Amino acid sequence: MPAPPKHRGAIVRAAATLFRRNGYAATGINEIAEVAGAPKGSLYHYFPEGKDQIGEAAVRFAGKGVVVTLEKLEQEHRTAAAMMQAYCRLLVGWMAKSGFRDGCPISTTLLESAPQSEGIALAGREAFANWRAVIARALVRDGFSKVEARRLSTLAVSALEGSLILARVESSGEPIEHVAKSLAVVLRKDAPARMRMADASTRRRAHG
Repeated sequence: MPAPPKHRGAIVRAAATLFRRNGYAATGINEIAEVAGAPKGSLYHYFPEGKDQIGEAAVRFAGKGVVVTLEKLEQEHRTAAAMMQAYCRLLVGWMAKSGFRDGCPISTTLLESAPQSEGIALAGREAFANWRAVIARALVRDGFSKVEARRLSTLAVSALEGSLILARVESSGEPIEHVAKSLAVVLRKDAPARMRMADASTRRRAHG
């Protein structure tokens, strides 16, 4: 069995952290190596295509981390609205802990590199699609149609990404808290009515 890569994980984690904090363009290879505690040569060993390949790996790493968190919250909460409120609380805590210096490593990387790097763009599309899939699944469980769930999951992700930008600019968790409250209203609005209609339809069929 081959030995596990010694520095690859540290390089990807360091890159994700630096991209989130400083942006993709402002982060250099030397800085990634220093934060990762890895020899500079190891970056080119694991990522022979250079910084873009590191960026792609960092986006995939960060995207997977969000999916893991959302899936855990999905299991812990009965509704999509409650799940998203819990996730927003986590975001507020993480942003405050960083002194509002951190942003989303996916968005910061994509905005600067996606037009030029097909690999990073693809990794970003897959990451956002996976986030929306978890949220949509929870919404379907709540009684929304698949079409509605996809639409609302896109709204939720877009609102979250925007709130992170505002939170960083304003050095405040308030924008994320506002989005949490708004999503709670939007994601709950139709589900109870649909469930009542479904129950009434079931009763009519039973008596018909």
